[in-house]
Amino acid sequence: MTKTQDTGPARLDAAEISGIKQRAATLSVIATLLLTAAKAVAAVMSGSLALLTDALQGLIDIGSTMFTWFAVRAADKPADDEHHYGHGKLEALAALVETAILFTLAGAILWEAVSRLWSGSLSQVAVTPVVIGVILFSMVVDAARWWSLHKVAKRTGSEAMAAEATHFSADFVGSTLVLAGLIGAWAGFERADTIAAFAIAAYMAYCAFKLGRRTLDTLLDAAPRGLSERLREIAAAVPGVVAVDWLKVRPAGGQVHGEIGIRVSRTLPLERVAAIKETLIDAMRQAEPGATITVAANPIQVDDETALERVLLIALKLRIPVHHVTVHTIGGRLSVSLDMEVDARLPLGEAHEIATRLEAAIRAEFGGETEVETHIEPMESGTPAGHNAPWETVEDIGKAIASEAARLGGLIHDVHSVRVRQTVNGLVVNYHCRVDPALNVASVHDAVDAIERAVRAARPQVCRLVSHAEPAHADEIAES
Repeated sequence: MTKTQDTGPARLDAAEISGIKQRAATLSVIATLLLTAAKAVAAVMSGSLALLTDALQGLIDIGSTMFTWFAVRAADKPADDEHHYGHGKLEALAALVETAILFTLAGAILWEAVSRLWSGSLSQVAVTPVVIGVILFSMVVDAARWWSLHKVAKRTGSEAMAAEATHFSADFVGSTLVLAGLIGAWAGFERADTIAAFAIAAYMAYCAFKLGRRTLDTLLDAAPRGLSERLREIAAAVPGVVAVDWLKVRPAGGQVHGEIGIRVSRTLPLERVAAIKETLIDAMRQAEPGATITVAANPIQVDDETALERVLLIALKLRIPVHHVTVHTIGGRLSVSLDMEVDARLPLGEAHEIATRLEAAIRAEFGGETEVETHIEPMESGTPAGHNAPWETVEDIGKAIASEAARLGGLIHDVHSVRVRQTVNGLVVNYHCRVDPALNVASVHDAVDAIERAVRAARPQVCRLVSHAEPAHADEIAES
C-alpha cells in the first residue's frame, strides 16, 4: 500500500473502532432504560399526550438500541467463507430498522393526535415541577447521547451509530416540543399538547426520511459522494500507472471496499508491477483510511514502446534467453536478428524448433513480412567447478590487458582487480578498469571488445574475458 499526512482525527485500527462502537451502544441501552421509566411515570402523573407519546417512543427505543447493540457486535466479525466482505451490512440493516421504527412512531402519534382533535376529547394536562424536571433531564441526556453517538459515528464510520444519533436527535427535539406543549397547556391553550404531538410526528418523519435515504444508499452499494473521483486522481498520479480502466467502491460497516483496474506497461517485470500495486494501495489508504481495495493490473503496449523492447518481451514470455538483438528497417520492412541460447546438450532439431517458435512469435507481433534471423548458441546449463589460476598466469594476463589498453591511447586505463579462474572450458578472466565518465557506452564497449579480441588471440586458453568499466575521478582524468 507508508507516507502519512494526517489532518484529521487519529486513525484507528479495526479493534479500536469495534471497542468504541460497542461501548457507545452499551451506554445507549442503559440510558434508554432509565429515561423510558422516568418518562412513563411523568406521563401518568401529567396526563400529557405528547409526554405519553415520548414515553411510548422510549419503549421502542429500548428495542432499537438493543438491536443496534447486537448489530454492532455482529458487524465487527471478520470475513468468513460465506461472507467474503465481512458482516458490515448488518449495521445498515440496523439503521433500516431504526428508519422503520421512526416512521411507525410518527404514524402512531399522528393517528392519536388526529383522533383527539376529531373527537374533541382534549384531556386535561397536569403540569407539575416533577414532570418539567423529568423532561429537562431527558433533554440533557438525549442531547448528550446525540452528540456522543454522532461523534462516534463520524470517527468510526458506523451506519448503526449514525442511525442511533439521528434517533436521539429526534428524541431531543421531541422532548423540546413536549416541554413547549406543556407550557402552552399550563398557560391555558388546551390544544398546545396535541399540536406538540403533531410537531413531534412531523420531525420524526423527516428524520426517518433522511436516515432511510442514507441507509438505502449503503444497502444498494452507492459509492460515497466524491470518493470515486478522488481515488481515480490518486491512482492516475502513481508512477507506473498508464491509465485507470475502472473503479468500483461501496461502503460496508464504516469501511470502504472496492476494486480498481489499472493499465501498466507490458515490458515491466512482475516485481515492478507488484511494487506499483502496493504503492497504489498505500496511496488510497492514505486518502481513505481502512479502505480495502483490490488492484487488477492489465499489461498493455504503451505508445513509446520500442521494437527492441517488444522483441525482448516476446523472448521473455517464451522463456528463451536472447542477446545481441538488432532491429533495422530495410526498404520499409523490419529486420530482426538475434542470438538465442539453448542447452548445449540439446539436439539441433529440437533447438531449431525453439528458434522457429520464437521467429513465428516475432512475425505475429510485427507482421508476416518481418525478416527474422536467429543464431543458436550453446548455453551452460550447469555450474562447472573451477579454481584460481596460479599467480604467474594472473600476472601475465593482467600485463597483457594493460598493454592492449595502452594501445588504445589511454581510453582505458588503471586496469586492476584482475582475477583468473581455471575451468574445464578454459580460463575465465575478470578485471576492472577506469574510463572517462563522459564517454558513451558504445565507445567504451568497443574499446573493451578490442582488448578482449587481442588478449584471446594471443592466449587461446582464455575462453571468456569480462570487463567492468568504472568512471574515473576528475584528478585521474587530469593526470591521464
